[in-house]
Amino acid sequence: MNIVFMGTPDFAVASLRAIYAQFPVAAVVTVPDKPKGRGLEVQPSAMKQAALELGIATILQPESLRDPDFIKALSDIAPDIIAVVAFRILPREVYTLARLGAFNIHGSLLPKYRGAAPINWAIVSGDAVSGVTSFLLAESVDTGAMLGTRTIAIPDGMTAGELHDALMPLGAELAVETCSMLASGTITPLLQNDTEATKAPKIFRETCRIDWSKAATPLRNFIHGMSPHPGAWTRMPDGKTMKILRCAIIPAEKHGFTPPLEQGAFRIQQGEWFVGCGNAGVLQLTSIQAEGKRVMDVHEYLRGYRGESVGKFAGE
Repeated sequence: MNIVFMGTPDFAVASLRAIYAQFPVAAVVTVPDKPKGRGLEVQPSAMKQAALELGIATILQPESLRDPDFIKALSDIAPDIIAVVAFRILPREVYTLARLGAFNIHGSLLPKYRGAAPINWAIVSGDAVSGVTSFLLAESVDTGAMLGTRTIAIPDGMTAGELHDALMPLGAELAVETCSMLASGTITPLLQNDTEATKAPKIFRETCRIDWSKAATPLRNFIHGMSPHPGAWTRMPDGKTMKILRCAIIPAEKHGFTPPLEQGAFRIQQGEWFVGCGNAGVLQLTSIQAEGKRVMDVHEYLRGYRGESVGKFAGE
Protein backbone atom coordinates (compact mmCIF):
# COMPACT_ATOMS: atom_id res chain seq x y z
CA MET A 1 0.00 0.00 0.00
CA ASN A 2 1.55 3.28 -1.15
CA ILE A 3 0.02 6.47 0.20
CA VAL A 4 1.11 9.90 -0.99
CA PHE A 5 0.13 12.74 1.34
CA MET A 6 -0.22 16.33 0.13
CA GLY A 7 -0.59 19.34 2.41
CA THR A 8 0.98 22.51 3.76
CA PRO A 9 -0.16 23.97 7.17
CA ASP A 10 -0.62 22.63 10.69
CA PHE A 11 -4.19 21.60 9.90
CA ALA A 12 -2.75 19.02 7.47
CA VAL A 13 0.00 17.87 9.82
CA ALA A 14 -2.47 16.24 12.21
CA SER A 15 -3.84 14.10 9.36
CA LEU A 16 -0.36 13.15 8.14
CA ARG A 17 0.65 11.96 11.60
CA ALA A 18 -2.57 9.97 12.02
CA ILE A 19 -2.22 8.26 8.63
CA TYR A 20 1.49 7.60 9.16
CA ALA A 21 0.71 5.81 12.41
CA GLN A 22 -1.38 3.21 10.55
CA PHE A 23 -0.26 3.14 6.92
CA PRO A 24 2.99 3.36 4.96
CA VAL A 25 3.41 6.89 3.61
CA ALA A 26 5.57 6.66 0.49
CA ALA A 27 5.95 10.40 -0.06
CA VAL A 28 4.86 13.82 1.08
CA VAL A 29 4.13 16.65 -1.36
CA THR A 30 4.18 20.23 -0.10
CA VAL A 31 5.06 23.76 -1.19
CA PRO A 32 8.64 24.93 -1.78
CA ASP A 33 10.50 26.51 1.13
CA LYS A 34 9.69 30.24 1.36
CA PRO A 35 11.13 33.36 3.02
CA LYS A 36 9.24 34.16 6.22
CA GLY A 37 9.36 36.57 9.13
CA ARG A 38 11.08 39.92 9.47
CA GLY A 39 14.42 38.50 8.42
CA LEU A 40 12.86 36.75 5.40
CA GLU A 41 14.73 33.58 6.32
CA VAL A 42 13.85 30.68 4.01
CA GLN A 43 11.79 28.17 5.99
CA PRO A 44 10.00 24.91 5.21
CA SER A 45 6.25 24.45 5.53
CA ALA A 46 4.80 22.85 8.64
CA MET A 47 4.15 19.78 6.48
CA LYS A 48 7.79 19.43 5.44
CA GLN A 49 8.95 19.82 9.03
CA ALA A 50 6.59 17.06 10.13
CA ALA A 51 7.66 14.77 7.28
CA LEU A 52 11.31 15.21 8.25
CA GLU A 53 10.51 14.47 11.90
CA LEU A 54 8.70 11.29 10.89
CA GLY A 55 11.61 10.20 8.71
CA ILE A 56 9.65 10.13 5.44
CA ALA A 57 12.37 9.82 2.83
CA THR A 58 10.61 11.27 -0.21
CA ILE A 59 9.49 14.89 0.02
CA LEU A 60 8.44 16.56 -3.23
CA GLN A 61 8.15 20.36 -3.46
CA PRO A 62 7.13 21.27 -7.00
CA GLU A 63 6.76 24.89 -8.08
CA SER A 64 4.09 23.72 -10.51
CA LEU A 65 1.86 20.69 -10.09
CA ARG A 66 1.92 20.29 -13.87
CA ASP A 67 5.72 20.00 -13.97
CA PRO A 68 6.48 16.86 -16.06
CA ASP A 69 9.33 15.90 -13.72
CA PHE A 70 7.02 16.07 -10.71
CA ILE A 71 4.31 14.03 -12.43
CA LYS A 72 6.89 11.40 -13.46
CA ALA A 73 8.27 11.20 -9.91
CA LEU A 74 4.75 10.71 -8.60
CA SER A 75 3.98 8.13 -11.26
CA ASP A 76 7.14 6.19 -10.36
CA ILE A 77 5.92 5.98 -6.76
CA ALA A 78 2.71 4.37 -8.08
CA PRO A 79 0.42 5.65 -5.33
CA ASP A 80 -2.56 3.55 -4.32
CA ILE A 81 -4.09 6.51 -2.47
CA ILE A 82 -3.45 10.23 -2.63
CA ALA A 83 -4.60 12.03 0.52
CA VAL A 84 -4.92 15.83 0.27
CA VAL A 85 -5.44 18.19 3.21
CA ALA A 86 -5.15 22.00 2.92
CA PHE A 87 -3.14 22.00 -0.29
CA ARG A 88 -3.36 23.36 -3.81
CA ILE A 89 -5.84 22.40 -6.52
CA LEU A 90 -4.59 19.22 -8.19
CA PRO A 91 -4.74 18.86 -11.98
CA ARG A 92 -6.41 15.76 -13.36
CA GLU A 93 -3.12 14.26 -14.51
CA VAL A 94 -2.00 14.20 -10.88
CA TYR A 95 -5.02 12.94 -8.94
CA THR A 96 -5.81 10.20 -11.47
CA LEU A 97 -2.45 8.56 -10.68
CA ALA A 98 -3.96 7.11 -7.49
CA ARG A 99 -5.00 3.48 -8.13
CA LEU A 100 -7.71 3.38 -5.46
CA GLY A 101 -8.59 7.06 -5.37
CA ALA A 102 -7.48 10.55 -4.45
CA PHE A 103 -9.40 12.27 -1.68
CA ASN A 104 -9.46 15.60 0.11
CA ILE A 105 -10.38 16.54 3.68
CA HIS A 106 -12.43 19.74 3.56
CA GLY A 107 -13.24 21.93 6.58
CA SER A 108 -17.02 22.00 6.14
CA LEU A 109 -20.04 19.78 5.72
CA LEU A 110 -20.16 19.74 1.93
CA PRO A 111 -21.78 20.89 -0.24
CA LYS A 112 -21.88 23.84 2.14
CA TYR A 113 -18.92 26.23 1.98
CA ARG A 114 -17.09 25.11 -1.12
CA GLY A 115 -13.96 27.21 -1.47
CA ALA A 116 -10.78 28.40 0.21
CA ALA A 117 -12.11 29.63 3.59
CA PRO A 118 -14.91 27.33 4.82
CA ILE A 119 -14.06 27.66 8.50
CA ASN A 120 -14.08 31.46 8.43
CA TRP A 121 -17.38 31.73 6.58
CA ALA A 122 -19.12 29.23 8.87
CA ILE A 123 -18.40 31.55 11.82
CA VAL A 124 -19.31 34.69 9.86
CA SER A 125 -22.64 33.08 8.94
CA GLY A 126 -23.43 32.29 12.56
CA ASP A 127 -23.75 28.55 11.99
CA ALA A 128 -24.47 26.30 14.95
CA VAL A 129 -22.91 23.20 13.36
CA SER A 130 -19.78 22.54 11.32
CA GLY A 131 -17.61 19.56 10.44
CA VAL A 132 -15.24 17.97 7.96
CA THR A 133 -15.91 16.01 4.79
CA SER A 134 -13.75 13.59 2.82
CA PHE A 135 -14.50 13.46 -0.89
CA LEU A 136 -13.03 12.15 -4.12
CA LEU A 137 -11.19 14.75 -6.17
CA ALA A 138 -12.88 15.91 -9.35
CA GLU A 139 -12.20 18.54 -11.98
CA SER A 140 -14.42 21.16 -10.33
CA VAL A 141 -13.14 22.24 -6.92
CA ASP A 142 -14.86 20.71 -3.87
CA THR A 143 -17.55 19.00 -5.95
CA GLY A 144 -16.47 15.35 -5.84
CA ALA A 145 -18.50 12.49 -4.39
CA MET A 146 -18.43 12.41 -0.59
CA LEU A 147 -16.83 9.53 1.31
CA GLY A 148 -17.43 10.46 4.94
CA THR A 149 -18.11 13.26 7.44
CA ARG A 150 -17.58 14.27 11.05
CA THR A 151 -19.81 16.85 12.72
CA ILE A 152 -19.21 19.29 15.57
CA ALA A 153 -21.33 21.90 17.36
CA ILE A 154 -20.21 25.54 17.21
CA PRO A 155 -20.66 27.23 20.61
CA ASP A 156 -21.92 30.81 20.55
CA GLY A 157 -18.99 33.22 20.37
CA MET A 158 -16.46 30.75 18.94
CA THR A 159 -13.76 32.20 16.68
CA ALA A 160 -12.52 30.77 13.38
CA GLY A 161 -9.24 29.89 15.06
CA GLU A 162 -11.01 27.90 17.75
CA LEU A 163 -13.14 26.07 15.18
CA HIS A 164 -10.00 25.33 13.12
CA ASP A 165 -8.39 23.72 16.16
CA ALA A 166 -11.53 21.72 16.97
CA LEU A 167 -11.84 20.41 13.41
CA MET A 168 -8.19 19.43 13.07
CA PRO A 169 -8.38 16.14 15.05
CA LEU A 170 -11.71 15.30 13.40
CA GLY A 171 -10.07 15.72 10.01
CA ALA A 172 -7.23 13.42 11.05
CA GLU A 173 -9.67 10.79 12.27
CA LEU A 174 -11.67 10.99 9.05
CA ALA A 175 -8.51 10.82 6.91
CA VAL A 176 -7.50 7.52 8.51
CA GLU A 177 -11.02 6.12 8.14
CA THR A 178 -11.14 7.13 4.48
CA CYS A 179 -7.80 5.46 3.77
CA SER A 180 -9.07 2.30 5.45
CA MET A 181 -12.28 2.27 3.43
CA LEU A 182 -10.48 2.89 0.13
CA ALA A 183 -7.95 0.17 0.92
CA SER A 184 -10.64 -2.39 1.75
CA GLY A 185 -13.07 -1.34 -0.98
CA THR A 186 -15.82 -0.86 1.61
CA ILE A 187 -16.92 2.60 0.57
CA THR A 188 -19.91 3.99 -1.27
CA PRO A 189 -19.37 7.52 -2.59
CA LEU A 190 -22.33 9.86 -2.21
CA LEU A 191 -22.90 12.50 -4.86
CA GLN A 192 -23.18 16.08 -3.60
CA ASN A 193 -26.43 17.96 -4.07
CA ASP A 194 -25.27 20.98 -6.04
CA THR A 195 -28.49 22.87 -5.31
CA GLU A 196 -27.45 23.04 -1.64
CA ALA A 197 -23.97 24.35 -2.37
CA THR A 198 -22.71 27.61 -0.86
CA LYS A 199 -19.43 29.39 -1.46
CA ALA A 200 -16.53 30.17 0.87
CA PRO A 201 -14.31 32.41 -1.23
CA LYS A 202 -10.74 33.38 -0.42
CA ILE A 203 -10.46 36.25 2.05
CA PHE A 204 -8.56 39.39 1.12
CA ARG A 205 -7.55 42.39 3.24
CA GLU A 206 -10.49 44.52 2.12
CA THR A 207 -12.84 41.64 2.94
CA CYS A 208 -11.80 42.09 6.57
CA ARG A 209 -12.70 45.78 6.89
CA ILE A 210 -15.29 46.27 9.61
CA ASP A 211 -18.64 47.77 8.63
CA TRP A 212 -19.97 49.37 11.79
CA SER A 213 -23.44 49.72 10.28
CA LYS A 214 -24.02 45.98 10.79
CA ALA A 215 -26.11 44.91 13.76
CA ALA A 216 -24.32 43.58 16.84
CA THR A 217 -24.75 39.82 16.29
CA PRO A 218 -23.69 39.63 12.62
CA LEU A 219 -20.86 42.07 13.33
CA ARG A 220 -19.62 40.00 16.27
CA ASN A 221 -19.79 36.90 14.05
CA PHE A 222 -17.86 38.69 11.30
CA ILE A 223 -15.11 39.77 13.70
CA HIS A 224 -14.84 36.27 15.16
CA GLY A 225 -14.93 34.74 11.68
CA MET A 226 -11.80 36.68 10.73
CA SER A 227 -10.03 35.86 14.01
CA PRO A 228 -7.17 35.35 14.53
CA HIS A 229 -6.16 35.42 10.86
CA PRO A 230 -6.32 37.54 8.83
CA GLY A 231 -8.10 39.72 11.40
CA ALA A 232 -11.02 42.14 11.03
CA TRP A 233 -9.77 45.71 11.03
CA THR A 234 -10.79 49.33 11.37
CA ARG A 235 -8.98 52.67 11.67
CA MET A 236 -8.35 54.67 14.80
CA PRO A 237 -9.00 58.44 14.76
CA ASP A 238 -5.26 58.97 14.08
CA GLY A 239 -5.52 56.85 10.93
CA LYS A 240 -3.63 53.84 12.26
CA THR A 241 -5.08 50.39 11.68
CA MET A 242 -6.41 48.32 14.54
CA LYS A 243 -7.49 44.68 14.34
CA ILE A 244 -10.31 43.48 16.55
CA LEU A 245 -10.00 39.78 17.31
CA ARG A 246 -12.67 39.20 19.91
CA CYS A 247 -15.67 41.09 21.23
CA ALA A 248 -18.92 40.63 23.11
CA ILE A 249 -22.46 41.89 22.58
CA ILE A 250 -23.53 44.30 25.34
CA PRO A 251 -27.08 45.55 26.00
CA ALA A 252 -26.87 49.33 25.60
CA GLU A 253 -28.93 49.94 28.72
CA LYS A 254 -26.43 48.03 30.84
CA HIS A 255 -23.98 50.92 30.66
CA GLY A 256 -26.47 53.75 30.21
CA PHE A 257 -25.53 54.78 26.68
CA THR A 258 -28.07 57.58 26.31
CA PRO A 259 -28.35 58.60 23.58
CA PRO A 260 -27.14 55.36 21.92
CA LEU A 261 -23.60 55.28 20.59
CA GLU A 262 -23.46 56.14 16.90
CA GLN A 263 -22.23 53.53 14.46
CA GLY A 264 -18.45 53.36 14.79
CA ALA A 265 -18.40 55.72 17.77
CA PHE A 266 -16.52 54.40 20.79
CA ARG A 267 -16.34 55.14 24.48
CA ILE A 268 -13.71 53.97 26.95
CA GLN A 269 -14.84 53.88 30.57
CA GLN A 270 -13.67 52.04 33.68
CA GLY A 271 -11.07 50.09 31.69
CA GLU A 272 -13.56 48.82 29.12
CA TRP A 273 -13.97 49.73 25.44
CA PHE A 274 -17.41 49.97 23.84
CA VAL A 275 -18.34 50.65 20.20
CA GLY A 276 -21.70 51.48 18.65
CA CYS A 277 -22.97 49.51 15.69
CA GLY A 278 -26.16 49.05 13.64
CA ASN A 279 -29.64 48.95 15.16
CA ALA A 280 -28.34 50.87 18.20
CA GLY A 281 -26.22 47.85 19.14
CA VAL A 282 -23.10 47.94 21.29
CA LEU A 283 -20.00 45.74 21.18
CA GLN A 284 -17.44 45.48 23.94
CA LEU A 285 -13.94 44.92 22.55
CA THR A 286 -12.00 42.27 24.45
CA SER A 287 -8.97 41.38 22.27
CA ILE A 288 -7.25 43.71 19.81
CA GLN A 289 -4.03 44.27 17.89
CA ALA A 290 -2.95 47.86 17.39
CA GLU A 291 -0.83 48.63 14.33
CA GLY A 292 2.75 47.48 14.89
CA LYS A 293 1.86 45.83 18.20
CA ARG A 294 1.21 42.31 19.42
CA VAL A 295 -2.23 40.93 20.19
CA MET A 296 -3.42 42.20 23.57
CA ASP A 297 -6.31 41.83 25.96
CA VAL A 298 -8.12 45.18 25.90
CA HIS A 299 -7.56 45.77 29.61
CA GLU A 300 -3.82 45.38 29.11
CA TYR A 301 -3.85 47.67 26.07
CA LEU A 302 -5.79 50.41 27.84
CA ARG A 303 -3.29 50.56 30.70
CA GLY A 304 -0.86 52.15 28.24
CA TYR A 305 -3.43 53.97 26.08
CA ARG A 306 -2.99 57.74 25.81
CA GLY A 307 -5.70 58.54 23.26
CA GLU A 308 -9.17 60.01 23.66
CA SER A 309 -11.73 58.13 25.72
CA VAL A 310 -14.49 59.14 23.31
CA GLY A 311 -14.11 59.08 19.55
CA LYS A 312 -15.05 57.45 16.30
CA PHE A 313 -13.25 54.96 14.13
CA ALA A 314 -12.01 56.92 11.10
CA GLY A 315 -13.36 56.41 7.62
CA GLU A 316 -16.59 54.83 8.77
